[in-house]
Amino acid sequence: MIELENIQWLGHASFKIKANKVIYIDPWKLNSNEPADIVLITHGHYDHCSAQDIKKVQKENTVIVAPGDCTSSLSGNIKSIQPGQSLNLEGVTIEAVAAYNLGKPFHSKSNNWLGFIITLDNTKIYHAGDTDLVPEMDKIKADFVLLPIGGTYTMNAREAAQCANKIKPKVAIPMHYGSIVGDSSDAQEFKKLCDVEVQILEPKNG
Repeated sequence: MIELENIQWLGHASFKIKANKVIYIDPWKLNSNEPADIVLITHGHYDHCSAQDIKKVQKENTVIVAPGDCTSSLSGNIKSIQPGQSLNLEGVTIEAVAAYNLGKPFHSKSNNWLGFIITLDNTKIYHAGDTDLVPEMDKIKADFVLLPIGGTYTMNAREAAQCANKIKPKVAIPMHYGSIVGDSSDAQEFKKLCDVEVQILEPKNG
């Protein structure tokens, strides 16, 4: 089973999951250069799809999973995926789910941008991507949820708490605050409003 210590928040929406595989999600402003087995990219905005940061952790056989509009800026072993599709990569299941805004112009549903449900070591981890509280979340089941709370471009703390309370994971982890929008007070509000365990991680970008 994956434990909390296997999940590192690298700041903003960037995470490293380190178990029998090393998985990065939306690497950005990395100091770490630990080689990746898998890199997951949620969408094409510069703070999520950073070719220079991917190169820091990319090795010859690293698999990069991304939406179709990101692939032209990347090189290597790239697999394009859309919401509703899934991949099995050496025992790690990657399921793509829809991530988009409701009534905001920043992340259109028509872009087919992504959140991910990662299944490894009998554990499901949901990284929501840049999204609002959307109907597709009703079907998601996960042990850990990584949810944006900063507002403006994504859910705010209240909406993210509604999402966590809907999914009922073992642990909810706030993200997408502290760099561009949102601050620690949003994380505290999220924790207060959640009916599930919340862990507010300190960014480890090394």
